[in-house]
Amino acid sequence: MKKWLILDAMGVIFTVGRDLYELLIPFVWKLDPKIPDSLMIKTYLEASKGSITSEELWNRLGLGNKYPEIEKQYLDQQITIDPEFLMMSSKFKKQYHMALLSNDVKEWSQYLKEKFKLNEIFDEVIISGEIGLRKPDKRIFKRLLEQISSDPEECVFVDDNLTNLQAAAELGITTIRFLRTAKKVPFCSEFEVGSFKELQNVLEHYYEMS
Repeated sequence: MKKWLILDAMGVIFTVGRDLYELLIPFVWKLDPKIPDSLMIKTYLEASKGSITSEELWNRLGLGNKYPEIEKQYLDQQITIDPEFLMMSSKFKKQYHMALLSNDVKEWSQYLKEKFKLNEIFDEVIISGEIGLRKPDKRIFKRLLEQISSDPEECVFVDDNLTNLQAAAELGITTIRFLRTAKKVPFCSEFEVGSFKELQNVLEHYYEMS
């Protein structure tokens, strides 16, 4: 029986992890440097929990007159998928059931799923903006486990965020931290990897031992 490989989006299949701070805020400030970062943070968090739509997000930032073009521009120019993930995804699919678990704005996620054909890769997709729960809330992990009808021990969760990994680990899910930099920390999860090839090696070794 195949086990489940659960991947985060930002920082794992997409190359930048802190999309709010590294992508959205700089993008908006290029258009209007007077927009407070506190407003962007608050508005983004609301949208990523599904409390407001992406159109309302741009409206609250005072950029609604540029919608929907501004949204497409942001997603196309700022969000980059890891080419190694695309190259290796078919190999992962042969070995594991695949799930995507992401904190994201509903409309943005839908656009990216279509653009990169992610529904052809993942068997299950859970987005915070669609269900009103954000990692590290344990309820989002429990929701996923219910939808895939699996026990925590049958799953491996890959994320770049330590807080998210800790929440998953406390439920009994095996965790792997994805780090594109060489910097490591004394403790974070069962394993750390820096690429999808390294992830494959760790998974093969882990499942041989389990």
